[in-house]
Amino acid sequence: MVKLRMTKTGRNRHMTFRLVAADSRSPRDGRHIELLGHYDPHQKDNARKFSFDRERVEYWLGKGAQPSILVWSLLRKHGINKKTAGETRKKLSGKPA
Repeated sequence: MVKLRMTKTGRNRHMTFRLVAADSRSPRDGRHIELLGHYDPHQKDNARKFSFDRERVEYWLGKGAQPSILVWSLLRKHGINKKTAGETRKKLSGKPA
């Protein structure tokens, strides 16, 4: 199963994170399928705090990838929810809406 989750990067006391699509069996900071974005909780500017490739995230959600709790909450703040994920899944499967 593919999961959308964060991997740790950065230095001591100033962690940054990358949003990746990874196999659920791989370790947290291990091998990933695709890099989708990044998250820096220390940024003052909210627009630069979390950035991601919306099209690719919707693609992975449409293919059935399961986001972690943190990733899901960040995506909801940027307008991606279960309804949009379901619409993308229908679009990718080729079934009429």
